[in-house]
Amino acid sequence: MVRDLLIRGMLAGLVAGLLAFGVAKVFGEPQVDRAIAFEEQHAQAETAAHQRDQAATARQESAAAHEHGAEEEGLVSRKVQSTLGLLTAVIVYGAAMGGLFALAFASLYGRVGEVGPRLLALLLAVAPFAAIYFVPSLKYPANPPAVGDGATIGYRTGLFFLMMLISLGALVFAVAMGRRLAERHGGLNGTLAGAGLFIAIIAIAQLVLPAIDEVPADFPALVLWKFRMASLGLQALMWASLGLLFGLLAERRLKAQDGFAQRSLRSP
Repeated sequence: MVRDLLIRGMLAGLVAGLLAFGVAKVFGEPQVDRAIAFEEQHAQAETAAHQRDQAATARQESAAAHEHGAEEEGLVSRKVQSTLGLLTAVIVYGAAMGGLFALAFASLYGRVGEVGPRLLALLLAVAPFAAIYFVPSLKYPANPPAVGDGATIGYRTGLFFLMMLISLGALVFAVAMGRRLAERHGGLNGTLAGAGLFIAIIAIAQLVLPAIDEVPADFPALVLWKFRMASLGLQALMWASLGLLFGLLAERRLKAQDGFAQRSLRSP
């Protein structure tokens, strides 16, 4: 059965990836193009300023920057990045998450009380969306090109993944403590206590971890907002569609298995 669920999870992830590609292409990519145009305008303005002050030095720096940009463009063009590259990335990501999602579902189904497959799949979709994307993005939101210093990209990426790990760990710990408290004090009290514990851990982590604010003062606020909303919409649509579609496929598979088992028991 695990193999069948794994296949269904990857299929659901592929569909979720295609839907996410549509959101990214329609809503996200135009903001990326505007951010790149902003970055190019700044680069041209800086080059002109250097040329006025130090013509010889500015020519050398401009030539080096142009050569470096040409090498990057030659490796992967912007057109490929926004079409085939983006499609490949979201489909691979969706299929991988779908496979992991199916394995998590298989390990939890039947062990978390009388929860149906569709409800369990939906809960499993909400949990990683919150822990992997939403909570870390509250501290370190997604930024388009031209936002952030290239020299600090490794540092910023490390902090985002650290926040993600803390969020995942806090979620697992809060759920475990909530279930334990529910056995003693009732389901509602246990759920509220677990939720409060998760919020407390996240609040402490976000206060302790360093803040990063590298948005240029003149960067268009509307472009930044639209890009972040597109990123949020992409993740929300991917996890929601994955949970809903996989829940439907898993329910049909489990009902078919239960029906086969009942027929086998009735047969002489």
